[in-house]
Amino acid sequence: MMNEQAPTDRLDRVIVPIRVRYAECDPMQIAHHASYPVWMEIARTELLRAQGANYRDCEASGVFFAVARMNIRYKRPARYDDELDLEVIGLPCEGVKVEHRYRLKRGKELLMTADTTIVCITGEGKAVPVPEGLLP
Repeated sequence: MMNEQAPTDRLDRVIVPIRVRYAECDPMQIAHHASYPVWMEIARTELLRAQGANYRDCEASGVFFAVARMNIRYKRPARYDDELDLEVIGLPCEGVKVEHRYRLKRGKELLMTADTTIVCITGEGKAVPVPEGLLP
């Protein structure tokens, strides 16, 4: 079950539409498990954009994002050409990490839940605090 964050002035969630492409499926036309992390990256990128930032500017300033932890719970299969909604929720930032929670749905049917921990690092791989502009 997803923990809900207390409302803030900062946008902490977005819902991204996903259509399952043929190349993302196995021979049975079921979305391959490796497609889900890619969709989660798309959702995180859109959340960052909705918050007024983007990866390109963060990287230009010397801050990169590395996935330190990813936990995915597959509940039902997504299939070729399904229209899905992927919700990502940004949790309060702490130190060098940014955490997200995800829910993937086909209509009202829950297909997947997940959570990730992203660590801010330099180009040399040294952990650095979350940039000021990304804090709530």
